[in-house]
Amino acid sequence: MEDYTLIETPDALDQFYEAHKDLDWLGFDTEFVGEKRYTTRLCLIQTISDRGLYLIDPIRLQERLGPFLRLIEDARIEKITHAGDNDYRLLYNLYGTLPRNVFDTQVVGGFVGYKYPTSFRKLVEGELGKRLKKGYAVADWEARPLKNKPIKYALDDVIPLPGLWRSLKKKLKEREREHWAEEELQRLELESSYYKDPHHDAINSNLMRNLNTKEKAFLLRLYAWRDQLAKKRDHSKEMVLASKYIGHIVRGIPSGANALQQNRRIPNKLAHKYGKEFEALYKKDVTPEEREILARVPSEADIPAKEQVLMELLYHVIKYRCLEEDISINMVVPRNLLKTIRSGEETAKNAVGDGWRKEMLGKYFIDWLATAKDMNVELADDKIVLIPR
Repeated sequence: MEDYTLIETPDALDQFYEAHKDLDWLGFDTEFVGEKRYTTRLCLIQTISDRGLYLIDPIRLQERLGPFLRLIEDARIEKITHAGDNDYRLLYNLYGTLPRNVFDTQVVGGFVGYKYPTSFRKLVEGELGKRLKKGYAVADWEARPLKNKPIKYALDDVIPLPGLWRSLKKKLKEREREHWAEEELQRLELESSYYKDPHHDAINSNLMRNLNTKEKAFLLRLYAWRDQLAKKRDHSKEMVLASKYIGHIVRGIPSGANALQQNRRIPNKLAHKYGKEFEALYKKDVTPEEREILARVPSEADIPAKEQVLMELLYHVIKYRCLEEDISINMVVPRNLLKTIRSGEETAKNAVGDGWRKEMLGKYFIDWLATAKDMNVELADDKIVLIPR
């Protein structure tokens, strides 16, 4: 196993900061535990730099990570990660930290011929010719002292980062796509990238589609109730109320708490403990604020078969263009984006913007996207023609 420095005290973390504050780059990854709790617990931060390998222990440090967070926020230091949005989201949610000057190997890989997203293992093998061993999937990251096997696994997640960084940077420069990657990576520095609508789960629940307004409002309240109680107890939302029971509760609640107690698909303990509370939630009048939230529920209208075929055709033509450019289509136009453009919920200009996507696709394809909701297919002899309606 590679030599590393373990940081468990504030003094050691201060020394780490002093040794790194003037460096050009820093690679890092995190290990965390989110199961059976509302707030994810950060358990380990592994870093690599010109100074060596370090393991920072947030548990021993009692989550006092100020010096490390200052490095993440320092625009002079380039931070190297793989799928770093997960790490940055955790740091933002726990500490309000937003990164500056980022380089993410998964994102950049999508600009130089790799699928997006692609695994760390595949990227390391493709760029560095090294085969990583299987991850230590059963590690208890909260256990102390740390053991050798999980430590080795944690270090293996950062040791290849400098090599990937240099190799991918070289490919970006050769293909003159540095400004494309820079534009995309800046998204990781935006607070909006880590915001989650508190009503997202309720709004996007399949249950919403077949409910009346009163039932929809109850479902909205039920999700909010579950979230608040989970937060109070620091339990997972599933521990408070398993998702598999929500549909039965929503369908039974119009008949009152007694109906929930008689429903054999709902645990007796759950129905007796919260039945009256659920009934009270259901009986409340729908507020104007709730109506505004419910207005964001996606339309349940089915897409006609011909429109589905057209969207698939548009997608595959653009995918062919991406293959020509050797760039992952998921970086350019995710499949579900065409659906939102076709429905009128999103415009091509907003979806594509004026940056690298517009440059890469070109005016011809942008015009296609702009008219996607008003386009038809015409089969003429041996040609397939896309024409405005």
